[in-house]
Amino acid sequence: MVKLESATSTDPGRERSDNEDRVWAQIYQPSDGEPVGLFIVCDGVGGSHGGEYASHWAMEAIKADFDDLFCPSDPRQTVLLPREEQEKGLPAQEKTRVSQIRKLEMMVRNSVQNANRVVYDFAKKKPDLAENAGTTITMAVVIGNRAVIANVGDSRTYLLRGNKIRQITQDHSLVAKLVASKQIKPEDVYSHPQRNLIFRSLGQKDDIQVDTFVELLKSGDILLLCSDGLWEMLPDGKQIQHLIGTAKDPKEACRLLVDAANEAGGQDNIGVVVVEVQ
Repeated sequence: MVKLESATSTDPGRERSDNEDRVWAQIYQPSDGEPVGLFIVCDGVGGSHGGEYASHWAMEAIKADFDDLFCPSDPRQTVLLPREEQEKGLPAQEKTRVSQIRKLEMMVRNSVQNANRVVYDFAKKKPDLAENAGTTITMAVVIGNRAVIANVGDSRTYLLRGNKIRQITQDHSLVAKLVASKQIKPEDVYSHPQRNLIFRSLGQKDDIQVDTFVELLKSGDILLLCSDGLWEMLPDGKQIQHLIGTAKDPKEACRLLVDAANEAGGQDNIGVVVVEVQ
């Protein structure tokens, strides 16, 4: 039976006094059922304390949306579709799995949209506090070995499997667009003068496009959710993989990653969530 273990860490870095990153990890592990996990990284953007408010309220909105998943009952019932909506022509077990994933994707997208409206409305009602507040987000909801991952902006989720590391999410940034159009090389992302220019963030308008990704996890897999304060400082995926691989548990992995990002310059706030599938 699949089990989950996780840890979080956040740090202001070496060049900033305020910390606008917010991280969250919550796991419900019944003794006789599949585990449920909610994992979030938000990286606030905006003047003064606007980003701090934005990342806080976005995270709180999403946590509230997924409260029902952590009730002491079978959480799978929360994401089951009516029988008539299941895929036709598939075995019953596969129908259930497909239905769960599809509804879970819808729940994740709706939750991020709701978080966007919360931040947007806050910015409109409290302009003296918000100051163009916004936040990026990456999140993962895991039920058993099924994960739905989402992002808006340039906070990332990676999958570490065996001796490979793969970026699951796609950055919504100028440099990512330039790489896609082959105007710059992937390695130029880390030194480009406009590398922090993002096209999407929560709170900037009343509707936002949310990217979602589905992953079937295996024992030994590790999910890494992080803000750009980590991945910009550690551009070598092999270094990230080595640091996590040498750690005895997710808590130590988070510490090693944050320490390494600070040693590399710590130019931004650092937010990290590490999830181990056992």
